[in-house]
Amino acid sequence: MLHPVILSGGSGTRLWPLSRQNQPKQFLALVGDHSLYQETVLRASKLPGAQPPITVCADDHRFMVGEQLQAVGIASGGILLEPAARSTAPAIAIAALHALRHDAEATLLVMPADHLIEDEAAFRAAVEAATGLAHDGWLVTFGIRPDYAETGYGYILRGDALGEGGFRVERFVEKPDKATAERYVAEGTYAWNSGMFLFGAQRYLDELARHAPAILDAARAAMAAAKADLDFTRVDRDAFSASPSDSIDYAVMEKTDRAAVVPVSCGWSDIGSWSSLWSVAQRDGEGNRYEGDVIAVDTRDSLVRASERRMIATIGVEDLVIVDTPDATLVARKDRVQDVKAVVDKLKSAGRQEHLFHRKVYRPWGSYDSIGVGERFQVKRIVVKPGAALSLQKHSHRAEHWVVVSGVAEVTCDDRVFDLHENESTYIPLGSVHRLRNRGTEPVELIEVQSGNYLGEDDIVRLEDVYGRS
Repeated sequence: MLHPVILSGGSGTRLWPLSRQNQPKQFLALVGDHSLYQETVLRASKLPGAQPPITVCADDHRFMVGEQLQAVGIASGGILLEPAARSTAPAIAIAALHALRHDAEATLLVMPADHLIEDEAAFRAAVEAATGLAHDGWLVTFGIRPDYAETGYGYILRGDALGEGGFRVERFVEKPDKATAERYVAEGTYAWNSGMFLFGAQRYLDELARHAPAILDAARAAMAAAKADLDFTRVDRDAFSASPSDSIDYAVMEKTDRAAVVPVSCGWSDIGSWSSLWSVAQRDGEGNRYEGDVIAVDTRDSLVRASERRMIATIGVEDLVIVDTPDATLVARKDRVQDVKAVVDKLKSAGRQEHLFHRKVYRPWGSYDSIGVGERFQVKRIVVKPGAALSLQKHSHRAEHWVVVSGVAEVTCDDRVFDLHENESTYIPLGSVHRLRNRGTEPVELIEVQSGNYLGEDDIVRLEDVYGRS
């Protein structure tokens, strides 16, 4: 059976300010109604013999993965929580071990969560070809036939034909300079390295044992000590962290003598920058892509994305990327958007938060939006989903005032439990043990005013939490 493995560990900093650490690009709807992660699992679900997807993700994103699967009606084949970033080879190893627990002859289709594929029929044909090769013991990668001389991708040189539409991999090539990339495209025997793979789960582990045994040992120890937590599998932190950090390319594919490549043209993009998103988006006659409330005059070849809170107007500009969010706006030339990482680095070095969190932050119980911040106070708009509850908690540095805007909130404050209706308010003193719960069938919306000498999100002592957070 075919077990899709979705690697969802990326932070997506190149699409800042829309993509941030708490909500990276794979969970954003960038090219349609679904997020890139949802598009990936939906695409996988249509393949012959496909089982529910196995997702490898960071602990902070576990509820986002679960909710996005539920939203598109896809069952989970396992959500493995990666306790530390160790690149793709260890991540695929724990997915292979997980799949083999349920299927001794599992075949893995490994896909990053944040790639776009427009021609799904061509992709399905490539998977079918790769499946035949995998059954013969090959470790198959998918090579994208290049449309132009791209310097941002690695390349694969194909060797002898193997049948089934595949070729032996002659060699993998690092990202080339412009002249070398142009030569690769002209020769016609090179393909972009897509980062997608198909092989038998046991076959992959056998190659790891041969070429990177320390990775396999760490993965086995991490899965042997893994613990179930709701719908998630918590991989053991200490064991997994002991693994070398290495990509599947370096650890296995460049060393094995059984690497194969299936070339494919399927409208693939890794959406690695705002310019690449512009290139795959539908554009108007002037080459522009607009999203949100945009008024454009004499504007060409630009991507303009307005936030839901305000309008953007442009006059006499071209080749620009303008992306607005409630707390940050990016304006860049289209040929310089790869340098967004430099902005993120400056935010990190300055100790700021705009690379980590959006103003609106999603939690398993709902969301909060920081609508006002000042010296010793903060105002938040909180929405609690039906049937959800925040943790039973207390704060060491702040008090809180709650005003219900809609719905009925059940409030716990020390030894009191009471309902708070629309237009009613309550006060949570500093140090009081409290909880907010929605027992109704409609969302509860309230305004929270925090006051105190420290208002950071880490000033929370959780005493009980249905979501297993500490």
